[in-house]
Amino acid sequence: MTRLSVLKTYKIYIGGQFPRTESGRYYSPLDAAGKPLANVCLSSRKDLRNAVVAARKAFGGWSERAAFNRGQILYRIAEMLEGRRSQFVEELMLQGSSEKAANQEVDLSIDRLVYYSGWTDKYQQIFSAVNPVASSHFNFSVLEPMGVVGVVAPQNSSLIGLVSTIIPIVAGGNTVVVLASEKLPLCAVTFAEVLQTSDVPGGIINILTGTEKELIEQFGSHMDINAVLYAGDTAENYKTLQVLAADSVKRIVKFKLNPSDETAENPYLIQDFQEVKTTWHPIENIGGSSSNY
Repeated sequence: MTRLSVLKTYKIYIGGQFPRTESGRYYSPLDAAGKPLANVCLSSRKDLRNAVVAARKAFGGWSERAAFNRGQILYRIAEMLEGRRSQFVEELMLQGSSEKAANQEVDLSIDRLVYYSGWTDKYQQIFSAVNPVASSHFNFSVLEPMGVVGVVAPQNSSLIGLVSTIIPIVAGGNTVVVLASEKLPLCAVTFAEVLQTSDVPGGIINILTGTEKELIEQFGSHMDINAVLYAGDTAENYKTLQVLAADSVKRIVKFKLNPSDETAENPYLIQDFQEVKTTWHPIENIGGSSSNY
């Protein structure tokens, strides 16, 4: 008798936990030979709402952490990903990558995590400013995280696309709710297992699996999502986000870069999901001279 393999059930990741989708629905992505790879949750709108609640709850603590500490946590993710490197290579190969391409993608993902971990306590120095004003004041502009950011990950990339879209946002103090690639979902949920065994607090990164078609309107209309990064390839869905975002004045950003290219590794991707806060500070005059406080 031919033994039937027990397919792994890849759950979603919300608030640091691995619940099954509340809808009870699953789908089975296929390998190159047309055989089922796994059982993957088909997330519902309720799952997305739960993920947003978890992300909002975690935002305050994450945004208020020392930037250096956020960098340590992102570096720890890289360490844990390095330790499970062979598993990610295997999953990429199951989804159609060659062994060489799979090894390159995992290595690049680890290196990208290290890269952004180094920027967490430096981007403020680059993008903040002291502004010239025509009065007796100092005028400072600094960046602040936006809040909860929705991410629609690239459909044609399993790991490096996920890392390249969510890590710059998290490095800047935001929390995220990400919809992983529908066609290549395996590495996204395994990445969630890495997150849970690293130092990342629950709710910072929430990962859903399912169809872009079903959830795209919820990403655009949800009033507690402050911005959305769209890395999909459907012009109609991108337009839908822009229209629905008008009600909540939500920022919609189109990810136009190739995640495997060096251009997808720069601090401006952190800046895209920051707001500028301007502070005025008076210059006190003591004895006729200016004294700076």
